[in-house]
Amino acid sequence: MAMLEVKNLSKSFGSLEVLRDISFNVEKGEAVAVIGPSGSGKSTLLRCITQLEKASGGSIRLCGADMLTSDENGKSVYADPKALRDIRLKTGLVFQNFNLFPHMTVLKNITEAPVCVLKKSKAEAEEKAMELLRKMGLETKAKAYPCELSGGQQQRVSIARALALSPEILFFDEPTSALDPELTGEILKVIKELAAEGMTMVIVTHEMGFARDVADKIIFMEGGYIVEQGAPDRLFGENASDRVKQFLQRFNNI
Repeated sequence: MAMLEVKNLSKSFGSLEVLRDISFNVEKGEAVAVIGPSGSGKSTLLRCITQLEKASGGSIRLCGADMLTSDENGKSVYADPKALRDIRLKTGLVFQNFNLFPHMTVLKNITEAPVCVLKKSKAEAEEKAMELLRKMGLETKAKAYPCELSGGQQQRVSIARALALSPEILFFDEPTSALDPELTGEILKVIKELAAEGMTMVIVTHEMGFARDVADKIIFMEGGYIVEQGAPDRLFGENASDRVKQFLQRFNNI
């Protein structure tokens, strides 16, 4: 079952085309890695799917619901506000720069949305939060503030916060780009564990070895297009296009 269906998606900022005719599917339980050079449209793609940006054209079907469709004239039509809210609640997004509330404790950062958005009781939200913190190896940090944590710890809290809403699909936008190399491993380990548990994920990443080892499918983007997509064995193997091979030659860890 496809959890995400993107067809002919486009996005322009004025005269600048950032996404051009993007089409791909993500199946339930699948981990998809989106790779490519900087400026290829990877983050904009995630922002359109998670409703942080409005697409210019195409269609998006997410968790079985139509988020964006095209009418008979080819004009993009978004679902009504309630439907968009329901879709948003089924998705989670982990940002590059953590985006934690600095004035809230770790526990409060994780429980705020379940209490205010899902209307869960404080006790229920805190029980779930502590379960997630234990999973992240951060149960002793519940009362700490973000400024008291390392970058890797802050990113693990961000992942816990996204999981607290029990999303059906989780998006990662360069989750290790703001971290020192020695902290990157702990975040990749968490994502690997989520993949092993069957979490449906779309991961924009520059960690090529990680993408090869964890993803079920690789999407290579450049210039706003999907140049190639397929199984890791193909894109990281001899049958990949010359452009993909050229891109991967810059990385020493694959």
